[in-house]
Amino acid sequence: MDVLAAEPDIEVVGTAPNGRIALAKLSQVKPDIVTLDIEMPEMDGLECLVEIRKVHPSMPVIMFSTLTERGAIATLDALARGASDYVTKPSGVGSVGAAMDRVRADLIPKIRGLCWRVTGQLPTAQRLALGAAKQPTGPTARQPRAAEPRPERSRIDVVAIGVSTGGPNALAALIPALPADLSVPVVIVQHMPPLFTKLLADRLQTRTTLPVAEARPGVEMRPGQVWLARGDWHLTVNRDGAKVVLGTSQDPPENSCRPAVDVLFRSVASIYRQHSLGVVLTGMGQDGLRGAELIREAGGQVLAQDEATSVVWGMPGLVARAGLADKVLPLDTIAGEIAARLREGRAVPAARTATANMEP
Repeated sequence: MDVLAAEPDIEVVGTAPNGRIALAKLSQVKPDIVTLDIEMPEMDGLECLVEIRKVHPSMPVIMFSTLTERGAIATLDALARGASDYVTKPSGVGSVGAAMDRVRADLIPKIRGLCWRVTGQLPTAQRLALGAAKQPTGPTARQPRAAEPRPERSRIDVVAIGVSTGGPNALAALIPALPADLSVPVVIVQHMPPLFTKLLADRLQTRTTLPVAEARPGVEMRPGQVWLARGDWHLTVNRDGAKVVLGTSQDPPENSCRPAVDVLFRSVASIYRQHSLGVVLTGMGQDGLRGAELIREAGGQVLAQDEATSVVWGMPGLVARAGLADKVLPLDTIAGEIAARLREGRAVPAARTATANMEP
């Protein structure tokens, strides 16, 4: 906990060696946020999380997990049970100091971002189970700005989704709600490490009849398929003759992310241009902002999740406030909006063809 105590805007208010003691302390320290290690004696992090949610349904909780298959499964279980976010314990980084730096770089922004989401203001003393963020970072202008209206909408040939904090649950709600006869491919960047993305794709597959898989380079983009970027690999779409295929790379991170939403959106705008639909869901930071701008510049469309249903309104909030979103919507309406835009974009060409065929 020295990682948190060293921060000038964080006050450590309590620690506990296991889940039972942590539960007992919650009423004493009255935290705004909790960090839980998944692996604890007597009562592990998952059990403790379930009990916390019974009393504090909206309190942010960050889970610590190992970068292993077992840790990844437990982390996805925790997110499904209401955890707000997670941090993986560093391994193979060499020194203890390097490990601490890695934790600090990952954990501190998440604490501040989640506290901002809860308070909606700059408080004088936010109390945390493992620290109190007194000056969380965040934009002061929070209202979305309407995008410039399009004279008419082009057909949509691809849906590209970018998501981060809160993403697994958002995708678990969105993907099963898409039409079973989806007429376009879907490509997704979810900020997650290796192994986690494969397990997430497998879990999404159990919820939908659409085929969902981790992206593989060289695979042709086909209607109705859902592709999720691999952890630590950028995802792109590329022209291969008459086909569009998936591409992956380990080019440098963008916005401190790999995979990065901007990388995917940039390639989508380049290949599909006005026939692109970008969707920016809950997430921390600004990844996707520049990519959404490029999609709009190419004539494509952009949707953003609203603040009320986002775990953190960082990524979609910046897109909305920049006036890049055609619509800002609650999560449970986005699949319907995607389906409506797919139908609308194909209705006009179909009608024109029918009329032309009737002419002598």
